[in-house]
Amino acid sequence: MDKEHALEEMMGKLGDFGRYQGFQFFLHILAALTAGLHMLSLVTVAAVPEHRCWIDGVDTNETVAAWNSSEIIAAIPRTPAGNLENCLMYNDFNETVICEKWVFDSRYRTSSRAIEWNLVCDQRWRGALAQTVYMLGVFTGAVFLGGLADKVGRKTVFCWSGVLQLILGVLVSFIPEYWSFLVVSFFYAIFGSAGAYIPAFVLTMEIVGPSKRTPCGVAFQCAFAFGIMLVAGWGAIIDNRQILQVVYGLHSLLLIPHIWIMDESPRWLWAQGRPKEAVDIVQKGLKCNGSDEVLDRAELVSKGKIESSKVTNEPSAGISDLFKTPNLRNKTLNICFCWFANSLVYYGLTLSTGKLEGNPYLITAVFGLVELPSYAAVIYFLDIWGRRALMCSMMIVGGSACIIAAFIPTGTIISTVVVIAGKLFIAGSFAIVYNYSAELFPTVVRNSAMGLGSMCARLSGALTPLITLLDSFNPKIPAATFGLVALVSGFLCCFLPETMNQTMPQSLLDGENFGKGENCFNSCTGKPENVDAYTANDKAAEVMVPLDDVDKKA
Repeated sequence: MDKEHALEEMMGKLGDFGRYQGFQFFLHILAALTAGLHMLSLVTVAAVPEHRCWIDGVDTNETVAAWNSSEIIAAIPRTPAGNLENCLMYNDFNETVICEKWVFDSRYRTSSRAIEWNLVCDQRWRGALAQTVYMLGVFTGAVFLGGLADKVGRKTVFCWSGVLQLILGVLVSFIPEYWSFLVVSFFYAIFGSAGAYIPAFVLTMEIVGPSKRTPCGVAFQCAFAFGIMLVAGWGAIIDNRQILQVVYGLHSLLLIPHIWIMDESPRWLWAQGRPKEAVDIVQKGLKCNGSDEVLDRAELVSKGKIESSKVTNEPSAGISDLFKTPNLRNKTLNICFCWFANSLVYYGLTLSTGKLEGNPYLITAVFGLVELPSYAAVIYFLDIWGRRALMCSMMIVGGSACIIAAFIPTGTIISTVVVIAGKLFIAGSFAIVYNYSAELFPTVVRNSAMGLGSMCARLSGALTPLITLLDSFNPKIPAATFGLVALVSGFLCCFLPETMNQTMPQSLLDGENFGKGENCFNSCTGKPENVDAYTANDKAAEVMVPLDDVDKKA
């Protein structure tokens, strides 16, 4: 065993998935559950129930008139669809005027931020701004905390995020003023939906073997979906918005024990020149897995120090390193656009369903549940067809469904089936891009790359409502735009390398060489002309070349 692949041989002794990896994976996946819950908390905490104008002399503080009473029907104009106007009423001269006070439908909710602050009619933008600010917080967390986790450690960022999301998740429920609420919500989003989730995902990808990355990665998406369903469940049970938000925030208590029982990534420790700690963690894992094998600690530490001594004078790798070499830069730009497209189409298809009538908690739960069949299919097929082929095909089908939906009358059974089918495919490709990104980029910048991708996804998620405004010019423009973006990204992803059953790159040079010259087309027709990636023979002799060797080869 020479020093170049000492880490891979050491990690291989753990196996792909034993009791140790199972326990650590359970700790990691709790961050996905809380991330999904925090992400959609405003759906209930700031819910906007059906509302109408308050009619003086008809509505009183003690009781309000029935919505279908003759007095209300005479005092409020109707929409073209026959419903009561939400924001208009008749004055004494039988002229329509904008109302200044509202009555909210109390069937499903009597307490929310929207009700307290009247975030309706000409103040609707405030409610939209609150959701936008939250998404910008997730965007910020993905950028800065992703890179920070590559520098100070996955566990450090994870644990601090767990503590801060607990504090902020509870604190935000007691903020009485709108603008202060936005500020706290911004930081709540940074740590609640980005700070722990991304490091947790990377930790899992770096500790399990290649054969288990697919089910473990997709399980993160399932846990996120269960978090969405928890939002609906607690919202149906708890009416008071303050208590409800406190309950949401207290879910982060699940992450506090991680400070003492979760381990740092051995791969990250090794890459940072801390082989002693990496060896100790792997030895602990072997014992937990029931193995009697004892690692040659002195030899491994010595080899790890020899490797790290070559890069001690080099600056820490970060997001900028993803763009310094051509192959790594092309892969980074391609995968970032893939994240952007998946998020855009996912939310685009969701918006194309229109307003759904019925119990809002049941609808929210169903929208979380409907993604599970897609994830099950991904788990089954991903290690058969490969990441690239399945992701590209799912994006192309999802984008096509989005375009088809634009030309089908809404409200029909066919349009509903097309939209649901499109969402299932996009949910599947969205799940794959997490796994694929973690396998595509080297250890030293993996968390930065994941954070950059997540940032692109949050950016497109924030842009989606703005794109839907284009329907004022033509109702087909938004859906056609979403579909076109997905189709373009699905085609471009064909030029990315396959990562199935490949050794994860470690250094920046590994990342630059990985998949060079390989794409979907030459993989189908024959061997690429220039493949410096890890072939079957290369795996046995993987070389993690330090950064200073790049200059020597130039």
